[in-house]
Amino acid sequence: MQALAARRSAREFASRPLPLPLLSDLLWAACGVNRADGGRTAPSALNAQEVEVYVALPAGAYRYEPAAHALRLVAGADVRRVTGYQDFVDEAPLDLVYVAHHARLSAVPVAQREAYAHVAAGAIAQNVYLFAAGNGLSTVIRAWIDRDAIGAALGLAHDQQVLLSQTVGYPAA
Repeated sequence: MQALAARRSAREFASRPLPLPLLSDLLWAACGVNRADGGRTAPSALNAQEVEVYVALPAGAYRYEPAAHALRLVAGADVRRVTGYQDFVDEAPLDLVYVAHHARLSAVPVAQREAYAHVAAGAIAQNVYLFAAGNGLSTVIRAWIDRDAIGAALGLAHDQQVLLSQTVGYPAA
């Protein structure tokens, strides 16, 4: 109840990086594996797991791999500036990017796949909001983004779609 009461969007961030254990917990809360059968903290229709989380940090961009609970480098440059138009994306320590793999939804009619992916991304984003609220962090989800530029910066394939970005960090002092 306290996390729900504290849940809010913020657009001012301190530039202080998140310690690795806190980042690890944040990513696990977002969509980590929480059951022996591979189930995750965020729902996915038909357990398709069509949304991947990319993490943009000053040192580079990484793909979060829930099964291994690990980050895999996808870009060796700071791509945070590309993840949104607002000025605060340059200052915040990290941006999350939610990317859909529509091919993973092969059991869903093509016309409905994007909607399914957006629902899954929304569930992941809400997990991040609640984690942030419970851990003294600020966050905001953003849809006003240059999806093509983000896709190029992350080296995405043609069948991957950038859905949303979410900035996370400590509140500005």
